[in-house]
Amino acid sequence: MKKDEYYIIGVMSGTSLDGIDLCYVKFHISNGYRFSILKAITYPYPKIWVKKLQAAFEEKPENLTKIDKEYTDYLAGQISRFTDEFNIGKIDFIASHGHTIFHKPEKGITVQIGNRPKLADKIALPVVCDFRVQDVKLGGQGAPLVPIGDRLLFSEYDYCINLGGFANISYESEGSRIAYDICPVNIVMNAITQKIGMPYDDKGQLAMRGEVDNNLLNELNKLPFYQLPAPKSLGFEWVTETVFPILNSYKLSEKKLLATFAEHISVQISECISPKSKVLITGGGAFNDYLISRIQSRSDSEIIIPNKDIINFKEALVFALLGLLRWQNKTNVLASVTGAKHDHSSGEIFQT
Repeated sequence: MKKDEYYIIGVMSGTSLDGIDLCYVKFHISNGYRFSILKAITYPYPKIWVKKLQAAFEEKPENLTKIDKEYTDYLAGQISRFTDEFNIGKIDFIASHGHTIFHKPEKGITVQIGNRPKLADKIALPVVCDFRVQDVKLGGQGAPLVPIGDRLLFSEYDYCINLGGFANISYESEGSRIAYDICPVNIVMNAITQKIGMPYDDKGQLAMRGEVDNNLLNELNKLPFYQLPAPKSLGFEWVTETVFPILNSYKLSEKKLLATFAEHISVQISECISPKSKVLITGGGAFNDYLISRIQSRSDSEIIIPNKDIINFKEALVFALLGLLRWQNKTNVLASVTGAKHDHSSGEIFQT
C-alpha cells in the first residue's frame, strides 16, 4: 500500500550558534508536498557547547573525530529530550543536518559533525543526514540546500529570503531554481552585540539608534564576493578573514556598526530582487524590525513575514523535506543552485 503521510523530525543547527532547531512535521504527499508543523522548539546551546563549536572552527578536518563523537551524543540527547517533552510517538525517521564546522567547497571539503551511525543507534530511529558532502564531491558548493523546499513548499512567492547567519535567496528563473548566499547577517550582527554582553540586537533597537558610517558602508559594498555570479556561498571562514578585520579597523561604537551593517544588508538584498515582487522573509532576522524596515525602504516589493513557526523553523522544516525526498530516492539537491554536475538525491540513511 502506497504511503501518503510521513511524520518526520527535522533537526538543524546554524552558523549563528543560537541552538538546535527541532521541527516535528506531518507531510501529505498524495498531491504535491503539503506540510503541517505539529511541534517545534529551539534548545539553546549551553555556553560550554558554544565554546566547543567555536573552537572546532579552528581545527583541521582530520582532528574532529573527538568532538564529532561528543556532538553526536549531545544531539541524540536533544532529540530524545524533544520527543519526551512533547510526548511524540509517531515518527518515521529523523532528518538531521548536523553542525557545519568546515565548509570550503573550492577545496572539495565540507564537514558537518553529528552525522554518525551512532545517532540512529542512540535514538532508536532511522536517520537521514549528511546532505552536503555528495554535492561537493559532484563539484557543487554543497549549499544552499533549502531551495528545493522553497520550490515545493513555498511556490506562491517570487523570492524566498532567509535571514539567518547569512542572508540567502532563492527564486525561479526560466524554469530553473536560482539560489545563493547574499551576505552575512546574524553571524556579524550577533558578534557585534556580544561585545557589549547582549546575545543579539532585539528588534534592531540598537541599530535604530546608531548612525550609518558611509565610508564603512561603501567598503563593505565593494567586497569582491558581491560581484561573483551565482551559484555562490559564504562560510564562517570568509567572515573572519574578510568582514571582521574591516569592521575592527573603523573603531566605531556598536550602535554605529549595527546601523551600518543593517544598511549594508538592505543594500545587498535590494539589489537581488525585482520590483513589485512577493518576497517571503524568514529566519531570525525577520524579527529585527529595524532591518526589515531598511529592506522595505529600498524596495517597492511586498515583504511578507509569516507566522513564527515558519520564521524560526523553516530550515528545520526543509531538512525534514530533504530527508523525505532522500527516503523516496527523489532529487533533493538542485544543480542549478549548487553548481553540481547534475541534480541528485543526497544524504546518508542510517537504520537502527
